[in-house]
Amino acid sequence: MQYISTRGGINPVSFTEAVLMGLATDGGLILPRTIPRIGSETYAEWQELSYQELAFEVMSRFIDDIPEAELRELISRSYASFDTEEVVPLVHHGSLHIVELFHGPTLAFKDVALQFLGNIFEYLLEKNDSVMNILGATSGDTGSAAIYGVRGKERINIFILHPHERVSKIQEKQMTTVTDSNVFNIAIRGTFDDGQAIVKSIFNDLDFKEKQHLGAINSINWARVLAQVVYYVHACLHIASHESDKATDFSVPTGNFGDIFAGYIAKRMLPEGTIRKLLLATNSNDILSRMVQDGDYSLSEVVPTSSPSMDIQSASNFERYLYYLLDEDPNRTTQAMTRFVETGSIDLTDFRDQIQRDFVAEKATEADVSTCIADFYKKHGYIMDPHTAVGVHCALKHQRKGIPLCCLATAHPGKFGDIVEAAIKKTLELPESIQNLSDKESRCELMDADRNLIKDFVKKHAKHI
Repeated sequence: MQYISTRGGINPVSFTEAVLMGLATDGGLILPRTIPRIGSETYAEWQELSYQELAFEVMSRFIDDIPEAELRELISRSYASFDTEEVVPLVHHGSLHIVELFHGPTLAFKDVALQFLGNIFEYLLEKNDSVMNILGATSGDTGSAAIYGVRGKERINIFILHPHERVSKIQEKQMTTVTDSNVFNIAIRGTFDDGQAIVKSIFNDLDFKEKQHLGAINSINWARVLAQVVYYVHACLHIASHESDKATDFSVPTGNFGDIFAGYIAKRMLPEGTIRKLLLATNSNDILSRMVQDGDYSLSEVVPTSSPSMDIQSASNFERYLYYLLDEDPNRTTQAMTRFVETGSIDLTDFRDQIQRDFVAEKATEADVSTCIADFYKKHGYIMDPHTAVGVHCALKHQRKGIPLCCLATAHPGKFGDIVEAAIKKTLELPESIQNLSDKESRCELMDADRNLIKDFVKKHAKHI
């Protein structure tokens, strides 16, 4: 399998080269040259596989430069830290199927990909006798999942930027209480978009990237998306074994477009009609829902909400979808992204019909989220976090009779206890892993959202051979 850039400026690379490159050296995002198709017979044969076995079957279609036994071992190790053998269980409440993605060590869906990516990095660095300095920005959950994926790994240092006082207290503590010597937390005075812009800018300084052995753990890294494709396939197989109708809809709370883009890849992989509709659910930061509904992909001010991991305007993964929307033309993709950087807007009104064939979109207000958490608990006794509630609220508005609908549950409600408790009028029992976080020692640098300050800090603390 060969990998290319959305901007066409790199020679094709292998999967492992793509993982180590992170952001393509031409500033684009990396994609497989082709998306493998799964026939109906093969798909049916996957029905009885464990999650780990299914992950191998899906991933091995995209990975041909890691030996089978070693890839299987990496996958097995990546999901050994989850608190359920199913890894990603489905629970059924009313007419909805809830896909629980929060059973990893940091109680968020990012663990599904970042446990795998951390092990891939370690495997490749040992093989190449090299080191890596991971630089990433987080809107909440990526940071802690990334840190837990690589903490204590001998050949890796990790630098994570998060927006100061714009993530939940538990999200902040999950990051800053990891005091391993290879972990560096940086709180920036600004938004997630400010942090992500700094990270992308630093990665585009190719000389600095090479000298400091930089690696990417954000969803700009293709391996992140690939690992997330698996749970869409897993959910579809589960539904197929329980429902007479084989077509499935998904509701995906998303701000960075990575999670729903994984669903888009799964839809193109699987037999025709397996995934019917992908519902893109946003909070008040609605650039993505505006894009689907109106063809308007334009920046506005980031609004703090109860679902902070979605408080994003510039969606890091959108360029990957844009590439397909523009007929896989790297020149048009480059031109569009250049316009976006210059003007903060891309006019996609001429593509609205195609976009709406790929996605449905809806947004949830803060009142919608609180009401959804309360009502769903009252009706079904099920407690969900605010991000999941965004997806469930939007799902209930778009559900079609007779079509199975899966809602991705992206975080454990205990990570957002204050908000959830206010909605359900009940004290939550927190998971053991986060019960005493507030009492633990923290380590974090508070810095201005200044590219040069961040570069100097990384350079001072980077790991070298």
